[in-house]
Amino acid sequence: MDIRRNNRPDEPQTPGTEEEKAVRDRIVDALKTVYDPEIPVDIYELGLIYEVDVNDGGLVKVIMTLTSPGCPVAGTLPGEVEQKILSVEGVTDVKLDLVWDPPWTPDRMSEAAKLELNM
Repeated sequence: MDIRRNNRPDEPQTPGTEEEKAVRDRIVDALKTVYDPEIPVDIYELGLIYEVDVNDGGLVKVIMTLTSPGCPVAGTLPGEVEQKILSVEGVTDVKLDLVWDPPWTPDRMSEAAKLELNM
């Protein structure tokens, strides 16, 4: 069973099994260790992670974007995200989709990120 979850910490999460919730929490913790090199905020709080789906077999689907198509880490950041997620207990595989629509804007940042950047 696939459980679709929105990445925004301030929005309600779709219910799933306790194990799926635990895996998702560990994934979010891992994503919070990945930083955009140009902005001192992790990619999760920055709003670059649009979606995290966890199924009961440990397959994770991630939809993410970058701050711009010309981002200097466009070739490396998605791979780093995949590796971080694969290192999470309970994850068996990752399918990552890098998308440009909808485009990222500062409105996607969490309140914590906006405070960190004095916005």
